[in-house]
Amino acid sequence: MARKSSRSLWTAKLTGQPLPAPGRTRPAKSPASTVSPPRGCKAIILGIDPSLRGTGLAVIDARREPMRLLASVTVKLAPKLEAYECLGKIADAVEKLARQHGVTEASIEETIYVQNFRTAQAMGASRGAALSVLARLGVTVGEYAPKRIKMAVTGHGAASKEQVGRMVRNVLSLPADLPLDESDAAAAALCHAYTARG
Repeated sequence: MARKSSRSLWTAKLTGQPLPAPGRTRPAKSPASTVSPPRGCKAIILGIDPSLRGTGLAVIDARREPMRLLASVTVKLAPKLEAYECLGKIADAVEKLARQHGVTEASIEETIYVQNFRTAQAMGASRGAALSVLARLGVTVGEYAPKRIKMAVTGHGAASKEQVGRMVRNVLSLPADLPLDESDAAAAALCHAYTARG
């Protein structure tokens, strides 16, 4: 206890704070320490749920409350298209939405562990197509694990896609649930709005 008290006295002395009253073991808090730093990103954010054949994209305006959905789309690509053609179309869709809505921030799901190597390869390629466009446009990107996105939006890291969709609908005051890929993309954007510094 004596050691802790001595530390409190030295802290107060060195920082110019009033000395603690006798018997107190904690230094008085300075006014600055009681103010929480601002959190969250106030920007137009593009959320991306990457997939080779069905990438979800959603743009939200998080500059003020309540946040609004500006646009969402699922980039559905036919099996007859070669993988490189799919990547080109994903890149085109990302660039179109980013330019149309003046996107300055983006959020994308991190690559998750999957047992199927080809699935992982396709997901990584679709992420690369989107990220290369965003880098070229100078957009700041946040990358989040699926569990972190679910936790930020629903408060539960193991939430189902349907639960995520319902929460996205409520937060953005939508008249109906979005298609699953688009609600996942909107959830990624909301995660960035809640947790990133902007």
